[in-house]
Amino acid sequence: MKIQPLKGMRDLLPHEQALRDHIQGEILATYRAAGFQRISTPILEDMENLDKSDGGDNLNLIFKVLKRGDKLEAALQSGDEKALSDMGLRYDLTLPLSRYYAANRDKLPAPFKVIQTDRVYRAERPQKGRLREFVQCDIDILGDASPNAEVELVDVTARALLHIGFTDFTVNMNDRRILRAMLAAMGFAADSLDSVCVSFDKLDKIGPAGIHAELLEKGFPAGAADKLDEFLRQGDFSLERVANACGDPSLADGLRYLLRQSEAVAAGRYKVAYCPSLVRGQGYYTGMVFEVSCPQFAGAVAGGGRYDHMVGKFLGQQVPAVGFSIGFERVCGILLEQGYHIPGAKEALALLYGPEADFAAVLTQAEALRETYNVTVLAQAKKLGKQLAALEAAGYQGAAFAGKSEIKHFAKAE
Repeated sequence: MKIQPLKGMRDLLPHEQALRDHIQGEILATYRAAGFQRISTPILEDMENLDKSDGGDNLNLIFKVLKRGDKLEAALQSGDEKALSDMGLRYDLTLPLSRYYAANRDKLPAPFKVIQTDRVYRAERPQKGRLREFVQCDIDILGDASPNAEVELVDVTARALLHIGFTDFTVNMNDRRILRAMLAAMGFAADSLDSVCVSFDKLDKIGPAGIHAELLEKGFPAGAADKLDEFLRQGDFSLERVANACGDPSLADGLRYLLRQSEAVAAGRYKVAYCPSLVRGQGYYTGMVFEVSCPQFAGAVAGGGRYDHMVGKFLGQQVPAVGFSIGFERVCGILLEQGYHIPGAKEALALLYGPEADFAAVLTQAEALRETYNVTVLAQAKKLGKQLAALEAAGYQGAAFAGKSEIKHFAKAE
């Protein structure tokens, strides 16, 4: 029998789980204080739903579940690979939320402000920062088409990050409609814009020359690629210039509003910035998108956007929707690396008792100590010194002894 978890999955040590519980609790408290309500959905979804969810590259990373019994035998005999699976593990929380809303709409408030913190699964190639099982921490607003929904999500998400100790971060924003209109005006075909956006999203990594080369390699028209290259090489990526290049400057009105309102709410506690190359990989985004970046860490710690067409796939009528997700695994990993200590946490104490002790009295003493400490009850070992050293190594701050009032505090490292 193997004792290690599967690749891309992991076991959590007690101190890791304690930090995760605290961080999740702080995030949830912030969300709930803003009027968001938590729900849960199953980890399995119908394969038809997953296949039609416009999840971008994530659709290639779905863990598919084989049919069972006679249905599996029939599927194997058919020779049709797609017939082998009828369900899969969810790769994010947006598709399940959209299905949930469509099924329960008559029981939910309008607009619906919702929290989801749960595990999702992607068949990634395991590496640092990429797991096959991980937790997402989302808030969404369904039923509100105004940009005020985006403003509120940015505000609440930023406050959650502030509450868990992040300060020097930037909320980057863009509107995919502006970018798509600009690219169309440059000569890219409407059905190719998603692929062009994927290349454009790499601006910070490969620069204008790299984007130009990639577009030509993909077979896009040289004239359109040249126009984009010329635009990028001029170096002015202001919102006004991009809005003018798309042919309809009014398309940027919603983004201008979001930037203005979010800067006012931020009040200098964090930065808000227009990022013309921000696209986000999921195909279901229909408008404004956003990510949170920290200069001292590579990659984003949160991201989201508007997805007005997703619920309509289930209901047959459009429902405006927008969400923001904190990268829970990434945030916890950063805080662990920084040696984060849970603020206000009680010191951990071990209450040791001997073989002759009255165990009921020991538990009563432990309960009294819990007014001040987190207390575990343990039988005292024959080699007390070795036991105390092990307790200290495990993170305990001291030890008490059954029937005695004194507490032995372990020396704190300077």
